[in-house]
Amino acid sequence: MVNKAEVEATLGRIGLPDGGDLISRDMVRALSVDGTAVRFVIEAPSADMAARMEPIRKAAEQAVAGLAGVDSVSVILTAHGPAAKPKEPPSLKVGRHPTPQAGPEPVAGVDRIIAIGSGKGGVGKSTVSSNLAVALAREGRRVGLLDADIYGPSQPRMMGVNKRPGSPDGKLIIPLQAHGVTMMSIGLMVDPDKAVVWRGPMLMGALQQMLGQVKWGELDVLLVDLPPGTGDVQLTLCQKTQLTGAVVVSTPQDVALLDARKALDMFNSLRTPVLGLVENMSTYVCPQCGHEAHLFGHGGVRAEAEKLGVPFLGELPIDLETRLAGDAGTPIAAGAGPMADAYRHMARRFIDGGMA
Repeated sequence: MVNKAEVEATLGRIGLPDGGDLISRDMVRALSVDGTAVRFVIEAPSADMAARMEPIRKAAEQAVAGLAGVDSVSVILTAHGPAAKPKEPPSLKVGRHPTPQAGPEPVAGVDRIIAIGSGKGGVGKSTVSSNLAVALAREGRRVGLLDADIYGPSQPRMMGVNKRPGSPDGKLIIPLQAHGVTMMSIGLMVDPDKAVVWRGPMLMGALQQMLGQVKWGELDVLLVDLPPGTGDVQLTLCQKTQLTGAVVVSTPQDVALLDARKALDMFNSLRTPVLGLVENMSTYVCPQCGHEAHLFGHGGVRAEAEKLGVPFLGELPIDLETRLAGDAGTPIAAGAGPMADAYRHMARRFIDGGMA
């Protein structure tokens, strides 16, 4: 049966790169021999040295395991004192009071900025935003997507990203890439399980940061997914940013159109050109029998666009695969099929109309 002296003699033959051995350098701790089982700890003088000593630990384990009468060896490598914390890049706090501006400002490197809004929630505005961004990217455009829905950011989920953006200097934020789109969302900067409880000035400051402190690079178009309604974010964006224009998404039902008209009136009041209307959830085709039903009515948005004299940009059906794709983080426009084609046609309309 092996004894401690034999184990120590064996460990004394394990040399260290900077001289000496495990025993002479007093690195062996808690050595115990329990029948045929041997256990001990190798304690390095620092965390940095411990990080380089894994080969030494393995050599010690193999040497002791080779002794007669030893069936098992347990060797733990540790360091004297706390481990040094890795150096992290500076963090950038998002959510502050807005900084003064002389007037609307452009976003560096971005040719066109299009706000995508709605009068009410639940009409599929964020789904349209993400799929339109992907469709434009597939048509060869350099596209950015900013999720400005501060209270309910959904683009991280829809675009399949959850990594926190970096800020190497504590001043600029490096956006993420997904499906050929450069994207940024407040949802990537805060705890996804925590509510954002901010007053208006904090919202305005956060929007300023995501426009002015994000390194967007060179983009043909930046789509801004707005929160529903006519609040602080919409007001700040229209007054502080040089917008190309706005697109309003609505379902065809009368209740949704009532709120869509308010969104249109808001953009007109803020002198933001309305580039067009989109009718989402326009129709439903049963996948089993092919029957077409108009669950939320049909044609109401087209009629509203004609009444107001603004472009009608297209109809999009309500579709189960679109919802499943969004929940899975791969927008339906990234694949193939009727819905991908619908978004591709809409993207071509944007491009041909000079909007993207």
